[in-house]
Amino acid sequence: MIRRLSTGTAVVHSSTVEGGWAAVPPVIVAAMTKVTQAVGAYGERLAARHLVEAGLVVLERNWRSRSGEIDIIARDGDALVLCEVKTRRGFGYGRPSEAVGPRKLAKLRQLAGEWLAQSRVRPREVRFDVVEVYSPRQGKPRVEHIRGVGW
Repeated sequence: MIRRLSTGTAVVHSSTVEGGWAAVPPVIVAAMTKVTQAVGAYGERLAARHLVEAGLVVLERNWRSRSGEIDIIARDGDALVLCEVKTRRGFGYGRPSEAVGPRKLAKLRQLAGEWLAQSRVRPREVRFDVVEVYSPRQGKPRVEHIRGVGW
């Protein structure tokens, strides 16, 4: 776990340091952020491929507005599908889909409204899905598509 102090210095929880927290130089934190972003981008590529193989049509990836971002917007028959992709390398923080709670779903609903207002798409149904990508440091990644996580 990483925390930022008010000074901007990052600290990492460690069982080997007295008190459990050790200071981490900013350059290491920046490198960790880049690794996390790379893992996330890799997961989104795998998720998009998985959705296409499952018969969905990907309309957009990483759609952004001032309010936020939708990872994948797809069509599944007559349904518009907004997908949140969560990629993890391990299970230390639980299942990736557990990170998509009521607050994130509310944000996705808001973003869906913005996207629909600017597009010409008028779907019969709007669905929110989560695509979990498990990408271990060694071994083959696993993708799970969870349909209809909330509305």
